[in-house]
Amino acid sequence: MEESVDTNKEAAAAEPTEPWYVLSLERGLAVLRAFDARRPVLRVSEVAQICGLSRAAARRFLLTLESLGYVHGDDGRYSLRPAVLELGFAYFSSMRLDRLLQPELQALSAKTNESCSLAVLSGGEALILARAQTQRLVQTQIGVGSRLPAHATSLGKVLLAALTPGELTARLTGQALQRFTRATKTSIEALQGELAEVRRDGFATAVSELEEGIASVAVPIIGRGEMVIAAINISSNPHRICDQPTATAFLDAIGPAASRIGHALRASSAFQDGFHP
Repeated sequence: MEESVDTNKEAAAAEPTEPWYVLSLERGLAVLRAFDARRPVLRVSEVAQICGLSRAAARRFLLTLESLGYVHGDDGRYSLRPAVLELGFAYFSSMRLDRLLQPELQALSAKTNESCSLAVLSGGEALILARAQTQRLVQTQIGVGSRLPAHATSLGKVLLAALTPGELTARLTGQALQRFTRATKTSIEALQGELAEVRRDGFATAVSELEEGIASVAVPIIGRGEMVIAAINISSNPHRICDQPTATAFLDAIGPAASRIGHALRASSAFQDGFHP
């Protein structure tokens, strides 16, 4: 299911040398991304630490975002306001992704009685673009826009495995793979070995790597030129994912869904205009 996660935001990168690069915009967006389901309310000092900023700079960014209506400040504590949804909804409405993706995810979830997600690679994270969740007693916090660590999730492994050797090396070089559970792979060599198996088998699994008791299986979605443009998964418990007949049934269900989504994206005007995860 690849659910609740507390991914540490990396400090701001060194200042780029490109003359067109607007560093203040990068930092402002980093402040918005500092908030997540596990940290919905933050103080200035916390934002400064997460984003690698001075307290004074973090405060200026927060006050600016507050004046624009994107965050709300209350006695030194800040939280996001609904206006931030406009940023994501503009992308979804322009690409008509909800119409293309959601029906397939809903059908897959109904068929397997499990939650399903679709994601693209964003940095070292799997960014959730669509999700269908089963009705369970315990509801999860994962939703559209959630970002999950790629190395600890089946979605992320499928997407990492699709990178060229050079791209993968660039993504992993100098990275510390965060440990979430005893099963999380924190060795780049071990992760690269598993990614080779993902490329060979055409699917990835993650069993209690992000959260104990949570497991999933994912397959790629193929775009133009046989390129992997996204991944789709089924989330369940470790017993079902590790049970061979059940896992096979999941793959038999998820494979056709991935093919239909890939075909729909390739045929859509949104894709022709440029589907750039």
